[in-house]
Parts: sequence; C-alpha cells; structure tokens
Amino acid sequence: MKLLSAFLQFTSANPVARSFRALALVMLLFGLNGAPLIAQTFDGQMPALSSTVATTDLPTFDLTNFNKLAVRTEGLLSDSATSEGGLELVRGQLVDWRATLFGTQTANATRIETLRAQIAALGSAPPDGAAEAPEIVARRLALIDQLTRLQAPGLAAEEAYRRTDGLIKEIDRILRERQTEALLRLWPSPVNPSYWPDAASAVTQFTLSLVTDVRNNLVRTGVFLRIGDNLPLILAYIIAAAVLWLRGNRIMAKVSPRMMLLGGPRAQHLWEFFLSLTQIAFPSIGAYLLSLAVLKTGLMGLNGTIIVMGLPIFVAIMTLSIWLGNRMFPSDPESFEGLNVPYERHAAGRVYSRLLGLVFGLEHLRAAIFTPIIYNDASVSVLMFPSLAVIGLLLVRMGVLLRPISKKTDELFIKSTTEGQNSRVRLLAIFARSLIVIGFFGPVLAAVGYVAAGAALVYPAVLTLGLVGTLLVVQNVVSALYAFLMRKPEDAPESLLPVLMGFGLTLISLPILALIWGARAADIQELWMRFLEGVPLGDTRISPTDFVSFAVLFGAGYLGTRLLQGALRSSILPKTSLDQGGRNAVVAGVGYLGIFFAALIAINAVGIDLSGLAIVAGALSVGIGFGLQNIVSNFVSGIILLIERPVSEGDWIEVGGVHGTVRSISVRSTRIETFDRADVIVPNSDLVSGQVTNWTRFSAIGRLIVPIAVAHGNDPELVRQILYDIGKQQPLSRQDAEPFVNFSSLTVESMNFELRMVLRDVNESVKVKSDIYFQIVKRFAENDVSLPALGVHALVRAAQIELIPGTTPANNQG
Repeated sequence: MKLLSAFLQFTSANPVARSFRALALVMLLFGLNGAPLIAQTFDGQMPALSSTVATTDLPTFDLTNFNKLAVRTEGLLSDSATSEGGLELVRGQLVDWRATLFGTQTANATRIETLRAQIAALGSAPPDGAAEAPEIVARRLALIDQLTRLQAPGLAAEEAYRRTDGLIKEIDRILRERQTEALLRLWPSPVNPSYWPDAASAVTQFTLSLVTDVRNNLVRTGVFLRIGDNLPLILAYIIAAAVLWLRGNRIMAKVSPRMMLLGGPRAQHLWEFFLSLTQIAFPSIGAYLLSLAVLKTGLMGLNGTIIVMGLPIFVAIMTLSIWLGNRMFPSDPESFEGLNVPYERHAAGRVYSRLLGLVFGLEHLRAAIFTPIIYNDASVSVLMFPSLAVIGLLLVRMGVLLRPISKKTDELFIKSTTEGQNSRVRLLAIFARSLIVIGFFGPVLAAVGYVAAGAALVYPAVLTLGLVGTLLVVQNVVSALYAFLMRKPEDAPESLLPVLMGFGLTLISLPILALIWGARAADIQELWMRFLEGVPLGDTRISPTDFVSFAVLFGAGYLGTRLLQGALRSSILPKTSLDQGGRNAVVAGVGYLGIFFAALIAINAVGIDLSGLAIVAGALSVGIGFGLQNIVSNFVSGIILLIERPVSEGDWIEVGGVHGTVRSISVRSTRIETFDRADVIVPNSDLVSGQVTNWTRFSAIGRLIVPIAVAHGNDPELVRQILYDIGKQQPLSRQDAEPFVNFSSLTVESMNFELRMVLRDVNESVKVKSDIYFQIVKRFAENDVSLPALGVHALVRAAQIELIPGTTPANNQG
C-alpha cells in the first residue's frame, strides 16, 4: 500500500510519468471490463453496484457502514498530509456507494405513484368542522402511512447521495489544487552549473549500484545452478527474439507480395497496412522475450530490472515512431496516405519522427530510473532538461515542416488542393503553430526552474502528435476498407459513411487526448456518469436512455403514420367518392396528426414532464410570436387550404400574375408549376388572403376566345361560316354549346373577328388554340380569304416596339 501511494504521488508530480500513466490507464480501460481495482472498503465491505432497485419490499442499504466511510473521508479531507493515493482510494469507494444510492432513490417508484393516485382519488381532507365518512378517513390515513414508509428509503438514499457527491467533489478539488501546485512548483534551474555535480553523482551512483548488484548476484551461491535450470527457457527466448529481429522482416517481405494479390487491387492498400503492423509487433515482442531471458538469469538487481523491463517499452516507442513517420510522410509520392504537406518535406518528416521516438523512449527510461523519490530535485531537473531541450527543438522543426503557408511554394500547394483538403491544410497550420510555440516555451520554462510545467507542455505535445498521426492512418484505412467493401474505384470521391466514421473516431479520441494533457481518469469517469445520469427537466431527469427511447418510439410512430398514409393513398381513398384534392387533403392531415400524436406518446412514455417549461415557454411565446408570425400565418393558412380546399393539387390557378398547375400543398407554402415547367413557391397566406383565380376547381369546362383579323374586301359572312365550321369540328368543343363568331371591331387595317367556344377541358386550351389557327390558315387559303397586310405606320410601330432601349434601328438588326 505504501509503494502504491508513493507511485501515485510520484506520477502526479512528474509530467512525463503522468503521460505514461495516462496511456496505461487507457489500456486498462480497454483491457478490463469495468472491474473495480479495489475490492475492499475501510470496513471490509463493498456496496453492491446497482443502477436500479425495483422491489415492492422496503429497500435497505447499510447506512451504518456508509456513515463510517463518510466520517472517515471527512477526516482525511481535513488532514493536509493525506496522500493523493489515499484520496483516490477513498474516492473510488465513494463512487461505488454513489451508484448504489442513485439506484435506491427510485426504489418502489411504481408503488409510490399508485399510492398517490389512490390518495388523490379519495380527495383532500375536508375543512375543520366538515363531516366525512369514517372509513374514508381511516383509508386515507392508512394510505398516507404506507406512502411515508415507502418514501423513507428513497429520501434517506437521496440525502446520502448528496453527501457522497459533495465528498467526491471535494476530493476532486483537492487533487486538482495539488496537481496545479506541482506544475507551478519552482525546481532547481537545470542550467545552473552548481547543480551539475549532483546530476553526475546520481548517474555514478546508479551505475555503481547496477554493477554491484550484478557482481553480487554472480558470486551468490546457487546462481549458476538456477541459470542451468532455466537455460532451455532462456535459450528459447533468445532464439525467438533473434528470429523476430533478424528474420521477421525478411519473412514478411517474401509473404507480402503473395498476400497482396488476394482481394484484387482494391485490397492492396489494406494488406499493405496490416502487414506493416509487423514492423512494430516483431521488434517489440522480440525485446520483450529478450527481457524475459535476462530476468530468468537472476543476475539483475533492482536497478537492472528497471532497465530490462523498460527495454520493451523503449523499443515499442521507437518502432511506433518509425512506423508513424513512414505513414504520415510516405516515401511513395503516389501514396493515398500522408499529411497534406509538399512531398519534398517527407524525408525530413521521417527523420524528425524517428528522433522524437528515440529521445522520448530514452526519457521514459530516465523517468523510470531517476525518480524524485530516490534522487534529489536538482539531479532530476538537470537529467530531465536535455531531453526537454532536444524534444522542444524537434517540435519546432516539425512545426515549421508542417506549416503549409510559410513560403510562396506552399501557397501554390494550397491552391492545387481541393476544398476539403484545403480545410485540412489550414487545421494542420494551426496545429503546426501550436507545436512551434510549445517547442519554444517548454524548454524556456524548464530552464528558469519550472521543470514540471515545461514537461507538462513538451511531452504531451509529442503524444498528441502521435495521436493525430494514428487518427490519420486509421481514417485512411477506414476509407480504403469502405471502398473495398463497396467495390468503388480508388479515385472515387470520398463517401459520407467513411467521413462519419472518421468523425466518430475523433470523438472517441477526445478522452485519450484529455488523459495525455493531464486529466485524471476519474474526471473522465465523472463526466461519463453525469452524462448517463442525465439532466433535470422539471420534476423528471432526462438521460441518454430517455433520448434513445424517445427516438425509437417516435420513429415507430412516424413509420406507422407513413404506412397508414400509403394505405389510404393506394387502397382506401380511391374507393371513395372523394376527388383527388380531397384525397390529398386527407392524406396530409393524417400525416400531421400522426406525427403530432407520435411525439406526444413518445414524450409521455419516456416520462418527460414539460410543466416546468410552461413559464419559460409563456415568456418566450411573445417574442417567438412576433418573430415567427409570418410562418405561423402560413401554417394556419395551409391548414385552411387543406380543410376548405379552395385549391387542390392538379388545379390550374392564377395568383399574383402567375399561371400554373398546383403540384403540392404543404403547411407553409404551395408549389405551382408554370406552363414553362418552372416551379413557383407561393406562401399559403397569399392563397387565403389574396385573389386567386381557379380555372379548374369545380369543373374543367372553360371558354376559349380565338381572335383573328382579315383584310378589307373579304366577305364577312364567308369568314363567319369558316370560323364557325372550324369551331364546330373541334373534338374538345362541347356539343351543347354552339361556337359563336363575334365581329369584334373594324379598323383601318383589318376586320377583327373572335371565335368563342366552350371546351370540355380548359387545360387543353393552348393545344386547341394552336389547332384552330392551323385550320384557319388552311381554310382561308382554300377560300381565297386574305389576311391584312401591315401598313407603313404599323410596321414602324412594330419596329419601335421591338427596339432595345438605347439602340437604333441600324444597330439593332439581327
């Protein structure tokens, strides 16, 4: 327990160790299935983890043990000497209790609601002096007594929950304050030469201790016998490590071409990615096996064990940095992976990535060996500063390399990218500037003595760079996998699903990013628990499960509404006497009512109480009414159109000078298709409050007037007879309404007639008018009826009408 507390205290004060602890916690969260790390409380008991307690019996919890834990926790909080490890231990137990208490608060909720309904059914107690049946009084008192007993555990649990939550918040506050103090602590300046001998002495002391341990183990009795017993296992470890190191890449180089042929060209990128992972796995596994072989000899002491156990992590960091460097800055200019930087910088990017991995891995070994628990602050500060300075310099160089607008050539590079790539380039530019700032100020802070603060900037920046590179690689692999499964060509544009998956990966990486930058795992767990608990809304609490339930119920109601609309449209309404407009109105009304009731049922089923929003909604309704009055007016007008049906889908109407056919009527607007096949969106309020001419609402019968002019000298009776016959022969002309030829006017140029006729379908008036003119030309030619010739004045007047303003007849020709 003391060792655990010392380790937690060291990692809280050491930024680089905290970074590695963050990675360890991430691996622990994914490796363990939520199992508690501590299985024992101060009293030797662990509260049962449960989110709900649903029983009709009176639920109980061990309030005595909880009070003991709470009192002891309050004592620890008042003691400034309590370690961070002890506070974290107590906090974990309080979190378990809080989960139990949160579930107990809702115990017997169904029974309590039933009792309240029974009491409400009996009515309130009569005023003083009023008579009431004795059995009613007795029954009411009995129900109130039952209600009080059932509410007691929930009220006690709620009070204990509030107390637990307050204690947890107090622990978090203390831990954050201590973390801040550790970051702002002033260490001995590593650039002060007076502290350098302490660092040299620490290195010498460690080296002598390492050599002494190995020498003492060699002369220890029975050591060679132990080595002999473990010799087969040691040799097996060494041989396996040698095969992985020396022959692993060669074996994969022979196997890779054959495996890349599987699946065709689309699977080539996927195979190349999965096979490249062996560049990390083989050396890391080999280093781990070699460390096991060395430990099996029993020659290593405590210091030697630290180095040997740190060797696999160093190799893993180094190989991972090489792999990420090759992925972010590929040597192949045609590779689909890589950052959006000019290809000329890729070679430098790979070098910087490898150097960062090398220095970061060495710093990991240094942090494991030279801890502030064993060595003084001056030695640790001096030994830490070289890695801080080198990593800071590499971050600056990496930032300059990633910055895409530092030169004119880079500006041309940005112009050559697509819009989506351009946005990524600009995000990359912001990230690059951040690396430059951190790489400069981190070592400066460490040089003046704020070593922990400088390390808290530099080391997380390296891990963030690795996380960004990993996300980029994974997103590219997801896109390639999607293209392979969907059988899309390599040059196809990026689809929506891979983009959404990449966005989801980015969201998942946010907790890891928070851990890298110093957040505690308990803080993230606290946020997640708050998210699961939901937020209070009125007398209810809305949680993510409520949102899921609401979405499922509303989706089911919406789907049922659509199915009902389809059945009405295709099967039921066609068998009624309603016209098409009435059918459309019924279908639309059913849709609006179905959506409304689906939302209402989903809200009631989830248990959302909207009464608490009544006051807020009332206050906002005035402002919303003024701001949305046009929308509300159009909505009400749309309902009126569906009920009264002055216009229906398929009607030929004229509104605001627009002629066309009504294609759809929604709650806000109506879509009219003109005879030019253009869609005009008309607000519903214009159709209700304005003047609308509906040519086909109640009947398609309409009158057609065809004007015609003939020259002087023609027989008017002959013209009348020809026009009458043409009108009579039209198929769409009503037989019960004789065509009428009207001699409308007599001018100097012509005699003007009108052929008036009634059509059975006025929607065909344009076609009928065209056919009549064809017949007129033909019949006039057969009977020598001449059309009027345009006079000089008419020609001049027509020419003036056709002139474009600002032109003359000379330049308006053609």
